[in-house]
Amino acid sequence: MTTTAPRLGVGVVGTGRVGAVLGSALRAAGHPVVGVSAVSRQSRERADALLPGVPVLDTDEVVRRAELVLLTVPDDALAPLVAGLGELGAWQMGQLVVHTAGRFGVDVLAPATAAGAIGLALHPAMMFTGTSLDLARLEATTFAVTAAGPFAPIGQALVVELGGEPVLVAEEHRGLYHAALAHGANHLVVLVAQAAQALAAAGVADAGTALRPLLEVALDSALRQASPPGAPAGEPRAGAIAALTGPVRRADVAAITHHLAELTAWACRTGAVDQVAAYRVMARSATVRALAAGLVTATQAEQLLEELEER
Repeated sequence: MTTTAPRLGVGVVGTGRVGAVLGSALRAAGHPVVGVSAVSRQSRERADALLPGVPVLDTDEVVRRAELVLLTVPDDALAPLVAGLGELGAWQMGQLVVHTAGRFGVDVLAPATAAGAIGLALHPAMMFTGTSLDLARLEATTFAVTAAGPFAPIGQALVVELGGEPVLVAEEHRGLYHAALAHGANHLVVLVAQAAQALAAAGVADAGTALRPLLEVALDSALRQASPPGAPAGEPRAGAIAALTGPVRRADVAAITHHLAELTAWACRTGAVDQVAAYRVMARSATVRALAAGLVTATQAEQLLEELEER
């Protein structure tokens, strides 16, 4: 997607899965990539594949050449990197400094902004493979944009150029924002792993095939209920929990008792004790949310929660 906005020389610091893809997307939008830093063999291979012809340089040289510096290093390395480059006097007046760490806003870029750089935090809510397949997936991906007030439109414009959908997230809410994404994506993987393990133990040879239609419909329904089209902003609604089915939704205490007995017996044989604990925690949460949404009565919720207590 090209625009008439000024073209910026982009430097990518950290050519991992995210950096290589976003650098390639910015170049496709018309911004020349003037240099990348790539230490590992995998990073160099990604640079060759997604940013062919771009020179691999030392980090400080990448920063010196760039009008837009894209920092895509691991979260724990971000603050020391920014501070270290500040000590070297690498940051420049008016330079755009963009990081993609989900849990940080722009405060982490203080050494750069103190030198007159413009700090932007742009976090794409997607999982990257580090291949060209990710370029198409950027389309309509939500990006959390955090910036000082006057500079937020710059971050939003960059996201639009990448094909994404910008959403402003305040500095003080970045941690909660990132926790929500990690909870949803990472723990969904754990949940699928647990369900697949139990199915395999029950004799289902291809657990993935068995789970796919059920989980795809459940996820799609929950996401639709989470943001129903045309719903007035701020209007109370059940939200994603309205998609709930199964024993909690039916207040079927007997089914939950049976599930816990089967899971506990299996855990005693195999040591898969996390399955029982996870079932209890998720079923309790489902009960509390179902009650709040009016899907079960107070009496039914009390019976369910009593059965789900740790014993």
